Amino acid sequence: MMKTPKLVMIPGPTPVVRSIQAQMGRDTVAFGDKDFIADYKETVAELKGMWRCNGECFVISGSGTLAMEMAISNITQQGDNVLVCSHGFFGDRYTEIAQRKKLNTDTLKVKWGSAPTPELIDEELSKKNYNVVTVTHVDTATGAVVPLKDICSMLKSKHPEVMLIVDAVAAAGGVESYIEWGIDILFTCSQKCFGVAPGLVILWASDRAVQKRKSLPPIPESYVDFEKWIPVMNDPSKYWGTPSINLIWALKESVSIIKEEGITERYARHARQAAIIDAAMESIGFLNAAEVICRAPTLSVYLYPEGSNIVDIDFRTILAEEGVQAAGCLAEFAGKGFRMGHMGNIDKHTLVSAVAAVERTCFRCGYKIEFGKAVGVLQKGLAEEIGE
Repeated sequence: MMKTPKLVMIPGPTPVVRSIQAQMGRDTVAFGDKDFIADYKETVAELKGMWRCNGECFVISGSGTLAMEMAISNITQQGDNVLVCSHGFFGDRYTEIAQRKKLNTDTLKVKWGSAPTPELIDEELSKKNYNVVTVTHVDTATGAVVPLKDICSMLKSKHPEVMLIVDAVAAAGGVESYIEWGIDILFTCSQKCFGVAPGLVILWASDRAVQKRKSLPPIPESYVDFEKWIPVMNDPSKYWGTPSINLIWALKESVSIIKEEGITERYARHARQAAIIDAAMESIGFLNAAEVICRAPTLSVYLYPEGSNIVDIDFRTILAEEGVQAAGCLAEFAGKGFRMGHMGNIDKHTLVSAVAAVERTCFRCGYKIEFGKAVGVLQKGLAEEIGE
């Protein structure tokens, strides 16, 4: 029997298109190679400009969790007051990271499927003198997005002294964000909306954040220290840690793809297609776990239909057999549904194939649906998108 290739529809890593794969497959050169140095410098400069950053952009080897540590380490010192705003698993992770650094940490938690509002954050920040607040732009556990621009506006007007860290791992490149809004540090990694294989941290720091680091004594961390990396980002011929050469070439190609599409259109496409996928899934009884007002355009948590008697592990196993790899849910959503990524360079053919595989899986799990119903809703939406 012919093996069915799997479409990667988890919240990351996301599918890697051929032109990016080709860059990853190039012959590796020395990190001091003059052409590579030029490519590295150009990529950093492009990212800095696209996110309207008046400070520094860092592209270094590592994971999203390393980026979380890099962000908090460079603008805090022991005893600082930090407010972590959590609406999912990765907000909770930031609480642990901050506590390990012996920061005075409070956590503003909201119900999974909702998101912290500017009003709630303002209320918490008014209770004591905080140095830093963190928010997760999109939490991959819940598929909910925060109103980031409104949060930035509130901080500017009511708490201008508080520095803002934004975990944009599942958002940057798929949901609008700019440093000039008043963000101090924003970070992501290569395998999400950029559509590159895992392995790179991308972090933007405002001028205020850069100056804050300069005002601090030497920090305990070495690898994530801004002061170690700024000379390299400004002149990649200098050395601190070995760069991921082929991944940086791949990221350069990803940036070219984003520029060709247009960053504004890329954000709009993610929003349009997420709404179409929601409509398709809801037509066969699946429910998006996030409240309508805060559904993320980059990924969704789909809860199994009431009364369907679908067993989670069976559903996801059969879905993989049908050609789509989806992710299980976390914490309080565990066993109640699955997580589907729809970010980055995923094309319409992939979306149609994924929804068709969901229909076949429903049938095999004994959940009766009308074949073609969800696919039809998706196809109609995609066709109307072209006609707009």
